[in-house]
Amino acid sequence: MNFDFSDDQKFLKNEARKFLEARCPTSKARAVLDDPARSYDVDLWKEVAEQGWLGTTIPEAYNGLGLGRLELCVIAEELGRALAPLPFASTVYFAVEALLMAGSDAQKQAWLPKIAAGEAIGCFATSERPGALTETQAQARVDGGKLTGTKLPVTDGDVADFAVVLARDGAGPGLFLVDLNGPGVTRETLQTLDPSRGAAKLSFSGAPAERLGEPGEGLALAEAVLQHAAVLLAFEQVGQADRALEMAKDYAMNRYAFGRPIASYQAIKHKLADMYVKNELARSNAYYGAWALETGASELPLAAAAARVSACEAAWYSAKENLQTHGGIGFTWQMDCHLFYRRAQQLGLVAGAAKAWKERLVTQLERRNAA
Repeated sequence: MNFDFSDDQKFLKNEARKFLEARCPTSKARAVLDDPARSYDVDLWKEVAEQGWLGTTIPEAYNGLGLGRLELCVIAEELGRALAPLPFASTVYFAVEALLMAGSDAQKQAWLPKIAAGEAIGCFATSERPGALTETQAQARVDGGKLTGTKLPVTDGDVADFAVVLARDGAGPGLFLVDLNGPGVTRETLQTLDPSRGAAKLSFSGAPAERLGEPGEGLALAEAVLQHAAVLLAFEQVGQADRALEMAKDYAMNRYAFGRPIASYQAIKHKLADMYVKNELARSNAYYGAWALETGASELPLAAAAARVSACEAAWYSAKENLQTHGGIGFTWQMDCHLFYRRAQQLGLVAGAAKAWKERLVTQLERRNAA
């Protein structure tokens, strides 16, 4: 079985890297980080839309490229490597996936062409309090097509045009589409460790809401969206982890102490070797998840959990050890190390913390072994 990408997909990956190296240096993330009034790079968002990336998995009938999720995986890896300050994940990994899974044709016509053109940003609003995604997590309610309740934190909720919201109605938890520029919606921007990815508290007071999917299947749909997003986020985290390892290696090869490169010292060698091993483990699991996602394999719940857990570990560990390899200078504002540490922490929470995914992984392993 070949888990590698095709030549066309590798070409797409290389072209994405060239584009982002030219158009998205780390100064882009710094500019957003330094400006409290900005939570993403508007110009870069338009350029990414022109590349067609926002419509990668959107069918051609809705003005997308109509490609597969493997193509989206290779783009995700390069976006993670570049620390792109964009609401790409919230829009493409979460909102688009929800619409493709459960949206009516009218709902798809209303939002997918706008997303593909870069004219609409989406977000996924499920959490109301700490803890795993369960039926009791959703206390927001929809009565008569009107949504009331609060969701926080919502990644990119401060800039999104619409949200896919988990809420209860007479049939139980469901997913609902809400226009965030419509009536009954208020937003409060939240402070996070990585301000280059915005977050908000969304409050709804009689906001018009349209159901996604069938009544009562909200939790199952939300879980399916999270599984898809977990695989795609894993590729972002792998890209970020690889770049952090490269930074650490380059610094260690060129930083001299006592007349020799610090890369020649055993302690630094061990750091770099451990980073490499974790990155390769994460990559292997991400590839497994990509195969399961693209083929619709029954192993997807297991593969997504494994990809999520190992990618969270690799991204955090590489960011941490990159800081340590740089020594005292690595903790300064002028170095880019903290940008990778911030993003590792942010991505480690955006689809649920690693602890919750470890519990999912154990559950899936137990089910497989019992079968």
